[in-house]
Amino acid sequence: MKWKKKHRDTLKKTAMITILLCSLFVGISLLSYEKPTSTAEQPAISKDVENYRPIVEDYADQYDVGKYVDVILGMMMQESGGRGNDPMQASESYCGERECIEDPMLSIKQGIYYFSKNLDVAGGDLELAVQSYNYGSGFIDYVREHSGSYSQETAIAFSQEMYQKVPNQSDYRCIREESEELDACYGDIFYLQSVMEYRDVLAAKGTE
Repeated sequence: MKWKKKHRDTLKKTAMITILLCSLFVGISLLSYEKPTSTAEQPAISKDVENYRPIVEDYADQYDVGKYVDVILGMMMQESGGRGNDPMQASESYCGERECIEDPMLSIKQGIYYFSKNLDVAGGDLELAVQSYNYGSGFIDYVREHSGSYSQETAIAFSQEMYQKVPNQSDYRCIREESEELDACYGDIFYLQSVMEYRDVLAAKGTE
């Protein structure tokens, strides 16, 4: 009987030691564990756009919008990624139709000139000027009549109204699922947001 009692005591001690060791292991594991942090993937900037920076800086200074170089490069990134003969997609503001510009330098000059004019007409409202680069300067008048300043709701409403007025809706494609769901396929309802994301990446690269 004494042997059995001694054996039980030994098993209890062994079990206690095992429990303590497991608890210690779990505690150490919890201390060393770091909760993963989720970071939104930053949009990439193409080399083509980055290579145009000196030219953009020159024309931006010429048209008194030098402090908006990263914004303009963000617009170029959203328009074309810096590719093609019209990287700023400025043909319509230059000649009233698409693809009439075949010189990247002219495209950049015209694009920056048009942006500077929109910024001036918009009274320095950067958000309104950027979205108007995509929608056309008529968006500035629309905003003044309906909301007074840029808002996402106004941008969507303008796209919806213009999309209903176009002679042939098949000439316009919904570049985003949200645009199709909202029946707002005139231009890009999130153009401003995309441009500003690129601007932030460019600004961060400039401070590295």
